[in-house]
Amino acid sequence: MTEPQANTPARLPRRAFLSAALLPAAGPFLRFGRSREKVRVAIVGVGGQGAGNLAGILGEQIVAICDVDSQQINGAQKTLSARGHDPSKIKVYSDYRKLIDAGGLDALLVSTPDHAHAHPTVGGLNAGLAVYCEKPLARTVEEVQFVRKVAAASGKATQMGTQIHAGENYRRVVELVRAGAIGAVREVHVVCGKSWSGGRFGAEVPVPESLDWDLWQGSVPARPYSAGLHRANWRRFWNYGTGTLGDMGCHHLDLVHWALDLDLPDTAEAEGPEVHPVGTPSWTHAQWQHPARGSRAEVRVHWWDGGHKPKLTGPDGQPVQWGDGCVFLGEKGVLCADYGRYKLLPEEDYAEFSPPARTIAPSIGHHEEWFRAIREGGPTTCNFSYSGALSETVLLGNVAFRSGKKLIGCRDGSLAEKVPAAKEFLSTPVREGWEF
Repeated sequence: MTEPQANTPARLPRRAFLSAALLPAAGPFLRFGRSREKVRVAIVGVGGQGAGNLAGILGEQIVAICDVDSQQINGAQKTLSARGHDPSKIKVYSDYRKLIDAGGLDALLVSTPDHAHAHPTVGGLNAGLAVYCEKPLARTVEEVQFVRKVAAASGKATQMGTQIHAGENYRRVVELVRAGAIGAVREVHVVCGKSWSGGRFGAEVPVPESLDWDLWQGSVPARPYSAGLHRANWRRFWNYGTGTLGDMGCHHLDLVHWALDLDLPDTAEAEGPEVHPVGTPSWTHAQWQHPARGSRAEVRVHWWDGGHKPKLTGPDGQPVQWGDGCVFLGEKGVLCADYGRYKLLPEEDYAEFSPPARTIAPSIGHHEEWFRAIREGGPTTCNFSYSGALSETVLLGNVAFRSGKKLIGCRDGSLAEKVPAAKEFLSTPVREGWEF
């Protein structure tokens, strides 16, 4: 059996931050002006969600594709050929570092597993590229914080892959909440029936011929390959994924953060089954207490997954029946919403209700927003400032669960000092040679 490499202590990666700070200030790339010239873009990770992201950039100049699995590369090349691109003119890489070093890019799209989000994202930003990264923005709280700093210093156009943010229904719900349709909101419950859980490392088995296992592991301390990891099941392992909360929280909680203008919480706490050092839990109930902001009062947000859900009642005392999605509890009523629909309760109270005027314009598309920001400047709706706070909030729920402690000092940087048990879950050891 191959012996795992020794863990090296996590390092605070200042070098990348200082490098990014020297890059030009925010603004459109000089070569674009306001033209429709195609963006020179590369994508890291072309399987799974990466295949969907590849479809979202086909209208641009795809310079290179990168994946550690040759089968995924073959599939991407077939897609490119079928959609009118000549694969022979598109460079192929297995190592994103070599792709970035080759230059000739304006933008980088990262759709790798969670443990491999932060490093190519920071590498792209440090190379002066605009970056789109899948959710969550990184696998650990410390990585998210660092990505946000590098992105802010770079001034480049960023977007996190929370595609439902571009949907019309989310826009209407945000308008309803902000217009006071249900009165002041002090509590929200978010339900997700999905469950990524039960990850366990089995006996060592041969690495698939198509997979570069060493590159797949990236910055995470190396271990032997075992069945049940690749593909997709990595979400069930703390080493590589972030469980159900990390997978789906950035989609469902996005609506709550957007509608209520939330940032980092004051506190976070969570419960679930017994914590396992390797695998993510079968269910989680997490809570975040957010402070008052502007005219909005403080609000408590709950997350339920794995088949667990709350018993809720509206202001009329009647049970609230809703499936996956969000339930906003207001002083005057209840607003239930999922990706494609919403309902105001009690129904009789809203029988004659007229929705507020539309104030949020339709999206031109989640990927296209990013490309427009690259060409013309201006923010995207899920830039790393907004989506970084969302991702960090989500990951704090996992830290609270794994540490078994209520987290305090989440906003002012004092968490590790105030809750020492949380410290080991805020970051991760970095393999030698993979430091930022």
